[in-house]
Amino acid sequence: MLALSRKLNESIIVGNDIEITILEIKGEQVKVGVKAPKSVPVYRKELYVQIQESNKEAVNIGINPEALKELLKGGKENK
Repeated sequence: MLALSRKLNESIIVGNDIEITILEIKGEQVKVGVKAPKSVPVYRKELYVQIQESNKEAVNIGINPEALKELLKGGKENK
């Protein structure tokens, strides 16, 4: 891991198009701004971990093919 010191309003550039700026410092809390293309998702780590866990759970859910057929068949009749 690369550790860098930055002061208020100073930035770090990641790659060619991601800029991380220190916006505010209050006690032990630091407010960071991230400027990145819309195609680059930016998450807080704890939220990213939750998303990954939810995706793993969704993949592991067993689906009964016959129950799925019945569900889809019922949906067509209701339209």
